[in-house]
Amino acid sequence: MNKGVSFSTQRTVTKVDLRKQLGHLYNPSAKEAVVVDVPEMPFLMVDGVGNPNTAQEYQEAVEVLYGVAYALKFLLKKEQAVDYPVMPLEGLWWAQNMRDFSVDNKEIWQWTMMIMQPEEVTADLFERALAQVKHKKDSPALPKMRLERFHEGLAAQIMHLGSYAAEGPTIARLHAFIREQGYGFDGIEQKHHEIYLSDPRRAAPDKMRTVIRQPMTRA
Repeated sequence: MNKGVSFSTQRTVTKVDLRKQLGHLYNPSAKEAVVVDVPEMPFLMVDGVGNPNTAQEYQEAVEVLYGVAYALKFLLKKEQAVDYPVMPLEGLWWAQNMRDFSVDNKEIWQWTMMIMQPEEVTADLFERALAQVKHKKDSPALPKMRLERFHEGLAAQIMHLGSYAAEGPTIARLHAFIREQGYGFDGIEQKHHEIYLSDPRRAAPDKMRTVIRQPMTRA
């Protein structure tokens, strides 16, 4: 064999951008609400209770979600030659009695924080990613994490532009649209859903983008 000849065994990496592929779900208009049918998709999920602004449980959940999401990204790229941007953080929000679900009573809020995953993510990859994150930094939130398929189904959504604290009028517009279309959303299963497209540490409050989604049923 000629010593000057080398053979590359590097595989071609497949690039996948789920956020672009699912643009109708992750980039709605801010001008008007729309109806969507959200398919079943796999998510990393962590459940908890408490004020997201102050609860340690919430901070731990978000930290491990991103840790495991990036561990899975690197495992898939290395082992299956699939590369993709990590999807945004999402949150399902509710209270045991939805009449008590108010910004003035965040301490009783229940939530599921989650990040959508590619279909290539398996239970085995998930367990290995968990182990990697635990080896670097153990967290009380790690045992609470699960990989689960979630089917939201029929919903209405709109883009909110601005700070989280200013979401009220946008949510009111969305709720009015749902009722005008002949739907309802009063059951505990119809959980308020937000998708955080902006990093609050970097984006100016008036530039932040958040998808507000509300599952609904025929009234």
